[in-house]
Amino acid sequence: MGARDEFLLDSYSATVTRVAQTASAAVAHIKVRKPPKGGNAGGNPGGQGSGSGFLFTPDGFTITNAHVVEGASELRAAFADGTESVARLVGIDASTDVAVLRIESPPSAFLPLGSSAALLPGQLAVAVGNPLGFDFTVTAGIVSALGRSLPSRGGRMIEDVIQTDVALNPGNSGGPLLDSAARVIGVNTAVIPSAQGLSFAVAIDTARWVAGELMRHGAVRRGKLGVQCAAMALPRRWVRENEWPVATGVRVVEVVAGSAAARDGLRGGDILIGCDGTPLAQLSDLLKRLAGEGYGRPLLLKLLRPVAGTLTTLYLTVTPGG
Repeated sequence: MGARDEFLLDSYSATVTRVAQTASAAVAHIKVRKPPKGGNAGGNPGGQGSGSGFLFTPDGFTITNAHVVEGASELRAAFADGTESVARLVGIDASTDVAVLRIESPPSAFLPLGSSAALLPGQLAVAVGNPLGFDFTVTAGIVSALGRSLPSRGGRMIEDVIQTDVALNPGNSGGPLLDSAARVIGVNTAVIPSAQGLSFAVAIDTARWVAGELMRHGAVRRGKLGVQCAAMALPRRWVRENEWPVATGVRVVEVVAGSAAARDGLRGGDILIGCDGTPLAQLSDLLKRLAGEGYGRPLLLKLLRPVAGTLTTLYLTVTPGG
């Protein structure tokens, strides 16, 4: 190994070590107790489980996965400094596999939320969590791909998911995926048991918005368009010629028959670039328009439609279903 290789290895190790040391104080081991099935007859003590989570505010608000805490009768959070505290469920959103807890006696540490919009395949990703009961384990890898879709336990597709090769195991769920500056870029949520190097995280831009809805309202209301979408880069020439402020849009992969999108004229292959006068740079921008204060309201969509080898700009008004 040459001197340059040693320098690169040392730089990589130093970065991962710094991220792990910064993040570990704010990562929680979420301990879950579930009520006994069929009551207490037969002395059934109920189930137990665990996962991970992370503090993202100084007053104890914590993000984890919905599937970690669903059905819990008691929640506790343990931290690397040895402290343990009762946790209260603030809200849960099965459609994105995101839940928010409030820790009664939190440590002072918390993690800043970064942005998933600017991520690039190949950049460093670090996970801190509690896999298989091994507390506060650090694993590292790279962002493998962006804009993936993943089925949620709530029956919907979780859109704009980050794919990594970071080693994750049961118990990592709900823990943070971090960039080289120890900012949260995703919430680790799933692995493919039969494969190696395939792990997934809910993009932090989605998780941040969902967490805000849960903290304000306790739930997320959503309208339905009836489409499957994926983020994509817009043609550079089109962006330049139209002086468009963002370089990405949302491509319609499939339109569900009988849906609001099908009824109002959206087609597979359409590229959504604006909604109600605001650019759509990523799928989370569209999801925000379908929920919260925008629930059930008509959307004025600006889109590019491939026609005879060119991109034609169209406007469609689509009224989401409930």
